[in-house]
Amino acid sequence: MSSVESQQEQSSQSDPSPSPNSCSSFELVDMDAGSLYEPVSPHWFYCKIIDSKETWIPFNSQDSQQLEEAYSSGKDYNRIVPTDGGRYDVHLGERMRYAVYWDELASEVRRCTWFYKGDKDNKYIPYSESFSQVLEETYMLAVTLDEWKKKLESPNREIIILHNPKLMVHYQPVAGSDEWGSAPAEQGRPRTVKRGVENISVEIHCGEPLQIDHLVFVVHGIGPACDLRFRSIVQCVNDFRSVSLNLLQTHFKKAQENQQIGRVEFLPVNWHSPLHSTGVDVDLQRITLPSINRLRHFTNDTILDVFFYNSPTYCQTIVDTVASEMNRIYILFLQRNPNFKGSVSIAGHSLGSLILFDILTNQKDSLGDTDSEKDLPSIFMDQGDTPTLEEDLKKLQLSEFFSIFEKEKIDKEALTLCTDKDLQEMGIPLGPRKKILNYFRTRKNSMGVNRPTPQSPAGANMSNIPKESEFYSSTNGLDVGIGQVPVKYPRLIYKPEIFFAFGSPIGMFLTVRGLKRIDPNYRFPTCKGFFNIYHPFDPVAYRIEPMVVPGMEFEPMLIPHHKGRKRMHLELREGLTRMSMDLKNNLLGSLRMAWKSFTRAPYPALQASETAEETEAEPESNSEKPSDVNTEENPVPVKEEAPPIHVGMLNGGQRIDYVLQEKPIESFNEYLFALQSHLCYCLSQHQGLFQ
Repeated sequence: MSSVESQQEQSSQSDPSPSPNSCSSFELVDMDAGSLYEPVSPHWFYCKIIDSKETWIPFNSQDSQQLEEAYSSGKDYNRIVPTDGGRYDVHLGERMRYAVYWDELASEVRRCTWFYKGDKDNKYIPYSESFSQVLEETYMLAVTLDEWKKKLESPNREIIILHNPKLMVHYQPVAGSDEWGSAPAEQGRPRTVKRGVENISVEIHCGEPLQIDHLVFVVHGIGPACDLRFRSIVQCVNDFRSVSLNLLQTHFKKAQENQQIGRVEFLPVNWHSPLHSTGVDVDLQRITLPSINRLRHFTNDTILDVFFYNSPTYCQTIVDTVASEMNRIYILFLQRNPNFKGSVSIAGHSLGSLILFDILTNQKDSLGDTDSEKDLPSIFMDQGDTPTLEEDLKKLQLSEFFSIFEKEKIDKEALTLCTDKDLQEMGIPLGPRKKILNYFRTRKNSMGVNRPTPQSPAGANMSNIPKESEFYSSTNGLDVGIGQVPVKYPRLIYKPEIFFAFGSPIGMFLTVRGLKRIDPNYRFPTCKGFFNIYHPFDPVAYRIEPMVVPGMEFEPMLIPHHKGRKRMHLELREGLTRMSMDLKNNLLGSLRMAWKSFTRAPYPALQASETAEETEAEPESNSEKPSDVNTEENPVPVKEEAPPIHVGMLNGGQRIDYVLQEKPIESFNEYLFALQSHLCYCLSQHQGLFQ
């Protein structure tokens, strides 16, 4: 019954004229009776499991065309076709789709021509390739012979009836019925059958630009989920990529059409899975209380990641995973994109930004390029020279022992390696021995005096580190002495152009570690720029600029909306604030002029009750005459535009803190949207910084 011959036989035995109860009509049949057959245009789909359901997603038109060309070549068995901008490979022989840069379950791939509508939604599901071919052959005969009401059976014993080109239905089998049971028309509501992807409602993108101008690695924060929908880092990075491509279309369409610019590629870096595959989850489960099980599981899987990062054992695992993954993906990316000439940046969300900050801080410029060494600032010119051994001993009131160390040719670095027995053999008493060992071992741990001393091109010593932990100025990175976990930080095999921190607690962690100020001359050894981007209601985010310029109070930079202006509610709020200030200034000015007219005294001294703002609004000047004072000649002073703020070299002299614009609904209740604001960055359209 499933063969084409049996279908023709059934068709010839059936009444060629439609019955009154038939869904078809003479008008529809006559309309296409003499039409010629045209082969269906195939489109390629892949299957994803979303919410425990199979969802068929179309490849973009560019990838589908490449897959069809490879299929039509007849040599598709061992053919591998890169798709989705090179992030996935399709093995045509297996009809499977594999992720290239990260671990992901393989997806089934299908060459689709015929579709039916699902039971519980409006999405169309493709038939198998073999049954689609049977449907196409049946359709071809119906069109060619102008004989409709074709009936055929699927491998699952489901009935498909082709009434006419505009009406094709799919009946599911009824449980308990046999071949002598009820007719297909009595088997419940039929499904809709469509031929060709152009007849179904599905969004098919054109594809991504082949040229890649910039590569961005994205490191996630705590936990396996990265947003309120509990999506993985891969899915959230897909949103970064989609928003970036949309901005290219809306803001740089002409340049993109002229191939003047390419696109930005975002690749995820996952460190949560390797960390929790070390067996620590089993250890935690043994000590976890049985009550409130779901909350405790959430705590173990997410919040404890912060404590893991502050543990030397697991911190080493985390930084090794992040650095090795970025290096591995970078090498693989270059192998697959040999013509890539763009730059590389890194982005971190929440705890991921702190991980990247620590890694960048502990980098050394030894990649075969000495440009950054030439550009290193003389950050110690105002700090004085490093204390000599003689000066240190003088500070300890042990200057009399300097001649002994000089005779033994022991410098500060050698002294940190000496033991108590060594000093005893030199003839140094017990008390001074203990003082010396304690002092220099402490200096070794906190100041890193045992590290190699980099030299500037002029030969200036760059090993100076300000005393205690007030300044973050060591080009070798953040020192253990101010609270950083003592681990070995791996090298990155490339120099990042920019470091983006989203919803970052870097400022808080540096403060908790005991760092009071970041030296304005400090910058990352291998990274030129640093942007600290946050939502104004993000409870995890902290600023960086007040640590660089602690003596100034200034607002962060407001990131423009993607449409090129402030949101309306922000402009309205500023307008009302400006209006109230103008009214206040005008009222104060009027009161002052009335008081002066009564007293007839030139610029009397301000009363103690007047505010500092009033004093600034009208400074005293004893040299002015009473006739010089009137409301027309002395309008309310306009606040001059503030000069540019220099916040050090951490971002090359540019601003560091950038704040997103909240949505109007978020302004009604800051606390209600606090958690959401920490997880909003992948969907934010303020991403012009990446372009």
